[in-house]
Amino acid sequence: MAKRDYYEVLGVARGADADEIKKSYRKLAIKFHPDKNPGDKAAEESFKELGEAYEVLADPQSRAAYDQYGHAAFDPRQRAGAGRGGAGFHRPEDIFREAFGGGSIFDELFGGGSGRRETSDRGSDLRYDMELSFIEAAQGTEKEITVNKLDECEICHGSGADKGATTKNCPTCGGRGQVISSRGIFSIAQTCPRCEGRGKVIDKPCASCRGNGRKEKTSKIKIKIPAGVDTGSRLRSSGNGEAGVRGGPSGDLYVVLHVKEHELFQREGDDLICDVPISFVHAALGAEVDVPTLTGTAQIRIPHGTQNGTVFRLKGKGVKNVQGYGFGDLLARVVVEVPNKLNSAQKEKLQEFAELCDENVHPIRKGFFDKAKELFGSK
Repeated sequence: MAKRDYYEVLGVARGADADEIKKSYRKLAIKFHPDKNPGDKAAEESFKELGEAYEVLADPQSRAAYDQYGHAAFDPRQRAGAGRGGAGFHRPEDIFREAFGGGSIFDELFGGGSGRRETSDRGSDLRYDMELSFIEAAQGTEKEITVNKLDECEICHGSGADKGATTKNCPTCGGRGQVISSRGIFSIAQTCPRCEGRGKVIDKPCASCRGNGRKEKTSKIKIKIPAGVDTGSRLRSSGNGEAGVRGGPSGDLYVVLHVKEHELFQREGDDLICDVPISFVHAALGAEVDVPTLTGTAQIRIPHGTQNGTVFRLKGKGVKNVQGYGFGDLLARVVVEVPNKLNSAQKEKLQEFAELCDENVHPIRKGFFDKAKELFGSK
């Protein structure tokens, strides 16, 4: 397969200066470093490709040769003596260490630069999507969920070793955790396939888990849901992810919540909105009306002449803030119900009522038409 352009690999323009090249390499090298992507062959290849590109473009002489001859500058069959000639490229890890200045920065990012993994690996984090009712989310609850995951082997207790087994240096890589192969002028370091980069092997692996220290199991886990969560809230259950390899720390379980809609309430932050239907008579004459809340009913007084859409605020009757900052409010929004399916007697009485009303009874209507007359210049 043809090599990609080194500038394209690093994501920089051909006129980029040394600082831009270094900055881009550092960002991408951290993203694709094998220690951050264990077992990901594509990431490992990208990391090697980045190292090769950076080694050439970071050196002024090599970069000049590459700009003139391209990849042929480093092929001894085509450009013997040009640029680095037959010297080959350094190990990707060495290039990475050099780019970060070695020492503390490198160690802080990946715990050292030996190429050998620690003897134990952290387990993977898991995600679980949970559906809640509106009331459960608002008031809080506790749920028990069932998760299929890799858990600690009950035979070897996560060590991966059979009874009486011993640990020794991997015979394939000599304890380095990497094997180096030569391809022409290149020397490529790869994770050891036998010890998976740990540098150690067990002479008698556990027969139950085949030396992995983990087996797939079904686990029941209790999750406490705090009051006030909403759709998209994410809860972390520490240590309830997959077990680590050979005694490594367990990952975490992340529960992502999805809240069902409610028939009466709409939520806006910590506030609740409830549409409360009232009759035309109650809106006109006033009344005491019961309003549903999360904990029962509350009563509000409807003044006479209340218009459709008027909102009454009930302090502290909303949802509890998930961070503990009190409660939201309940906003009771009045919906004036226009009577329908009237019989003849009812229609007759309404007609009599309409005839008794003058324009002063409907000030909003009167004001609207007065403004309309002004708009169109009517008298």
